[in-house]
Parts: sequence; C-alpha cells; structure tokens
Amino acid sequence: MKKLLGAIEAGGTKFVCAVADENLNIIDKMTTPTLEPERTLEESIAFFKKYKIQKLGIGTFGPIDIHPESPDYGMIQNTPKIKWRGINLYKTFYEALEIPVKIDTDVNAAALGEYRHGYGIGKRSVLYITIGTGIGAGFVIEGETLYGLTHPEMGHITIKQKKDDTFKGICPTHGNCFEGLVSGPAIEARIGKRGPLISENNSVWELNADYIGQALVSYNLILSPEIILIGGGVSQQEHMFPKIREAFKRYMNGYVMHQALENLDTYIRYPKNGQDAGLVGSLELALRA
Repeated sequence: MKKLLGAIEAGGTKFVCAVADENLNIIDKMTTPTLEPERTLEESIAFFKKYKIQKLGIGTFGPIDIHPESPDYGMIQNTPKIKWRGINLYKTFYEALEIPVKIDTDVNAAALGEYRHGYGIGKRSVLYITIGTGIGAGFVIEGETLYGLTHPEMGHITIKQKKDDTFKGICPTHGNCFEGLVSGPAIEARIGKRGPLISENNSVWELNADYIGQALVSYNLILSPEIILIGGGVSQQEHMFPKIREAFKRYMNGYVMHQALENLDTYIRYPKNGQDAGLVGSLELALRA
C-alpha cells in the first residue's frame, strides 16, 4: 500500500491542499480561500480525511512560531490577518488527523522544495524570495531551513531610496522598508494600477529592480547563497529579471568574486518549480515530519 503525504501551502489569500505519494506525485489537490479560520480549516481537514495520509507538511504565512520545542509551535502570531492571530495550525491538524505534522514558513518551505527538488539540487545553500502581496525570504543551508530567535523577516530590511523618489511606502510598521516600497500593493499605491496592468516601459519597473538589486546584494553579503530564486506575483513580470540582474551587478560592483556570479542568468532566476515551489516544499516538510 502506498504511503500518502499531505501538504498545505497556507497563503494570505488561499490555502492549497494536496495529497501525494512518497515520490511527490500529486494525486489530488484542493484550493480554499483564506477567510474565516474555522471555515478554511474545516474545509482543509475534510479534504485530508478522504485519504489516509500518514504525514502532513504545512508552509504558512506568518509570523508563526516554528520552534518544535515551543508550547506554541505552529501558532500564528502578529499577522495583519487579525482573525488568524493566535490560531495554532499544528494543534488543529495534529488533533484532527492524529498524524505527524511539520510546519515552517511558506518561503522556507519553497526554499526547501527548490533545494531538494529544483534548481538547488547539488548546491549547499538556496535563497528563495517571494515578491507579491508581501515580501518574504527563506534560506536553506545543508538541507536545513534557517531560523534563530524566530524566522527571518527579510522583507523588512531598509532600502536606500533614490533621491527623487518621494514615495513613503505602505508598510504599517516600517513605512519605506523593502516590502513597503516594492510589494504588489506598493506598486499599486504608487501608480494606481495593479502590476499586470502597468506597461513594461513604465519607470516604476526600473525603480523596483533597483531596490530589489540592493536587497539581493545585502542578502548575498550576509548569507552568501549559492543561488537566488525569485517567486511571487512580481516575478511573473519576466522583463524584470534582466533589470534586477543589472542592478545587482551595479551594487555589488565586483566586490564578491566567484564563478557563480559570472553568469547572473543562472544565479538569479525564477524557481524551477514555478508557482508550485511552496507546495513542493510543503510535501518535503511532510516527508520530514
């Protein structure tokens, strides 16, 4: 009898639930909106109860307690989604399904998925960044995701704005941090249109690429990842990647010298698993539960 795994990519707008075999071949998948916690969780549990899954992996929005030894392991903390504050995903699914459950952030899960089943194969470290409704990043080194006091909050680093850029940013905590300047809602606040409706020739893309390039150089200098993968809605703008690479090269200014940086097309790229990077990573979490 095949061993079945369950996975949840718990995003700010939707929960994507999947059942797969041990080779990560997806057997069934279900999507439900991230609305009232009770409704979303009940629908997710009902989906998994149709199958005899042995383990469950969850990659989720946060902030969340990801320390397995903590009594609050799996609890969503000070999220902007107020109704989800204090919801404990680990306890909810462990008690409902009575199987091992492993939880990490959505971006850590995506980084792990790429490390094991994507462009990170054969590499020691992978940095995965998502740029969409918010900005987050996950880092895997030697097969383990990085966390310390809590999980990293790389979307909230400080960016040096251009002198002629007077935009104050939209982050309710930091204003003009990386997320406050570059996220999808930040673009809409600047231009009055959603990203997909903005012309490729609009100067906002050059500006955003400049800020993304700054951030990637900072991440490179601190973490020294062997590859950087960019996912999320903004990454769907394919014309952005050459601009981002050029900005990275300009801000790095030749300081870090390594063969990997000689071809930025393969160093900074879209994830191999595409929009499924988080789901693949959540299945990898299930394998480790």
